[in-house]
Amino acid sequence: MNKIVDTAAAASLGNQSIVGILNDGDRLAMREAAAQKIEELFDILMIDHRNDHNTRETPARVAKMYVEEIMRGRFSSPPKITEFDNVERCEQLIVTGPLEVRSTCAHHLMPIYGHAVIGILPSPDGKIIGLSKYDRIVDYFCARLQIQEELVKQIERFIVDNTAPRGLAVRVSAVHMCKSHRGVRASRASRMVNTTYYGELATDPQLKAEFLQECSMLERGAG
Repeated sequence: MNKIVDTAAAASLGNQSIVGILNDGDRLAMREAAAQKIEELFDILMIDHRNDHNTRETPARVAKMYVEEIMRGRFSSPPKITEFDNVERCEQLIVTGPLEVRSTCAHHLMPIYGHAVIGILPSPDGKIIGLSKYDRIVDYFCARLQIQEELVKQIERFIVDNTAPRGLAVRVSAVHMCKSHRGVRASRASRMVNTTYYGELATDPQLKAEFLQECSMLERGAG
């Protein structure tokens, strides 16, 4: 358990990756330790997890869910990028979406769900990555505790660092259950939308307008 304690101290942010630190045995030890803490929480909340047939295995289930699902992106390697030569020297805007967004709010540990749209302005002398990789990139950065403002920037930086496009835009539209299921209890239709722009998509109003028009069409189709 000392290694897990050291790891927790080293990883200061919930949406940071700690790839290469935890192996399968470490994750199992983390699940076991987390389950014990959830049992303690249930004791404080006066939930009988020892005798109640509904909650007897809940601490272990919740611990496994956090380590292996909700926060798996922190403990796994980034998706491998499949590159293709830009044979036809494509330099027009490529827009892909909607891409599923399933994440967890860092403030209240409540689900965030919605979709992302990504616009890529490739370099004619550069590479084009496989289309499905954008889905995997979004999923990777969603699988951790997040706030939406930082999520779009993490996706942007990863794509820019790995593909060096002339321009990039990342737009996320999502429902936050920390707003719809607690506090103000807003309508489930209430969403947060934010966009980050890089390169020529940040400086060229015509390209930005084209991207937003494509987003509108894709989002209407997503319902």
